[in-house]
Amino acid sequence: MRLAAEQRTVLRAGVVGLGRQAVDDHLPGLRASGRVELVAVCDENPASMREQRDLYQVSGYTDFHKMFNAEQLDLVVVCVPHDVGRSVIEAAAAHRIHVLKEKPFATTLNEARELAQVCEQSGIELMVTLQRRFNPIYSSFIQLADQIGTPFLVDARYTLHIKDPSEGWRGVTAKAGGGCVIDMGYHLIDLLLWYFGLPASITADLSVRARPDRSYDAEDTALVHFSYNNGLYGSLLLSRFLGPKSEEIRLVGSEGIVHLERGCIRRLTNGGEVIESLRREQAWPSAAACQIDYFHRVIDGTRPNLSAPADNLAHMAFVAACYEAARTRSHINPMELL
Repeated sequence: MRLAAEQRTVLRAGVVGLGRQAVDDHLPGLRASGRVELVAVCDENPASMREQRDLYQVSGYTDFHKMFNAEQLDLVVVCVPHDVGRSVIEAAAAHRIHVLKEKPFATTLNEARELAQVCEQSGIELMVTLQRRFNPIYSSFIQLADQIGTPFLVDARYTLHIKDPSEGWRGVTAKAGGGCVIDMGYHLIDLLLWYFGLPASITADLSVRARPDRSYDAEDTALVHFSYNNGLYGSLLLSRFLGPKSEEIRLVGSEGIVHLERGCIRRLTNGGEVIESLRREQAWPSAAACQIDYFHRVIDGTRPNLSAPADNLAHMAFVAACYEAARTRSHINPMELL
């Protein structure tokens, strides 16, 4: 399944699911890539499919099974509702097509284990899209964290405002696997795991009260507390109803603070004075293309898979611990769920 490193073969790619993430990020990223060629798109909505098919001058399908049967694909970018992801991954694996999967990896920890086995048995590479790992703002965090003495507190939040959190499949746990924790929260959970590892204890409170006039069961807001055996502890606030949009992590140490926001990272004194900072004023337009090109290198064996199925079992354990802690009103050790 792997290509020789020196071949630099251009891989043939398809995209399944043509929502905002695919249209804004993955399709332009594929166009910008010098290593991967977009040859087909698929969406169950014929109008959406035709629009992108015509725009990119590629083949179009409304059934991913037909696309996999008709096209000689090397990889597929999967951007579908969470409950559809499993069937697309299994079909791709059956055709030995590598998968770049929009988060989350799965809807439950058990499903994640099963899909990891599917990928291993078929020999395909699957990488979950975690774009922040390809942004220098986020990769600088670890270096600055080394400059603030002994860290003891993490304060993280990711919030935005959606007028009606009950609307669409994201408001239904049976389809989404949960609400803001497993969906938008997956990015912040990834950063926490990247920077600090899996915590030893998690408690959580979840809310479905943002729109009391609507019926939905996928949490619109979550407050998660977590702690590590080394004394580090923190909280994570997630919300699909709390505006304005914000994304930040503050790490407090004995000799300073690291404050990470979407376009800026700063190291400060404990009194709040800025010592150094790194800014990226614009969004990272190259992140999608970098991620696709990196996945090409994963497939050809020249780079490690940074977000493989086995790695995402920890993410899913964190998510599962949040839901179990909220349900039982108790502390949950996510390590014990693995």
